[in-house]
Amino acid sequence: MRIIDLSVPLRTAMPVYPGDPEVSIRPALTVAVDGVNVLHVDMGSQTGTHVDAPFHIDDALPALDALPLERFIGPATVVDARGLGPRTAIGPEYFQGKVAAGQIVLIATGWSEHWGTPDYLAHPYLDPAAAAYLVEAGIRTVGIDTLSVDPTPAQDIPSHRILCGAHAVIAENLTALDRVLSEQQLGHRVEASLLPLHLPGADGAPVRAIARIG
Repeated sequence: MRIIDLSVPLRTAMPVYPGDPEVSIRPALTVAVDGVNVLHVDMGSQTGTHVDAPFHIDDALPALDALPLERFIGPATVVDARGLGPRTAIGPEYFQGKVAAGQIVLIATGWSEHWGTPDYLAHPYLDPAAAAYLVEAGIRTVGIDTLSVDPTPAQDIPSHRILCGAHAVIAENLTALDRVLSEQQLGHRVEASLLPLHLPGADGAPVRAIARIG
């Protein structure tokens, strides 16, 4: 069993979604002064590699702690959507015949290579018709290696609304999905873990996302 880290590191001044809280990580206590090292961490719930709960887009939908843990861990399939241009929609054809109910679907666009650059905001995104297809196929966990499943910036977030409306969770800002895709293409089994911090009533939370290759 091998493990691939799918998470971006949390750092001061790291990229965030436009308008989200900036990230500041600094010493709160130090061994030299206090006898222990403790960090003071300021960040939003949607920082870095994170999951969105349905509550993210509607007060009437389930918050993070109301979702079953099975939403965040289990067998995964990686869908190859690499090679798309900036702000290109990922249509239903990418998923037809490739996903099955109960799977965690990870969408590899290759856009994580732009992490930390202005180009990262011009990422491909999930077409609402594709989001609807995934819901109809019984998928309740979708991850992507971009800033959002919708365009950035966006007047509306229809793919969020479709997925969250079905009580699905969304993982964003994943990385290294190309490595997981290569392992899958070699016939290896993939399991994903996207377990978030236990934040009661939250819209989402950072995760240490990993893929286990069997």
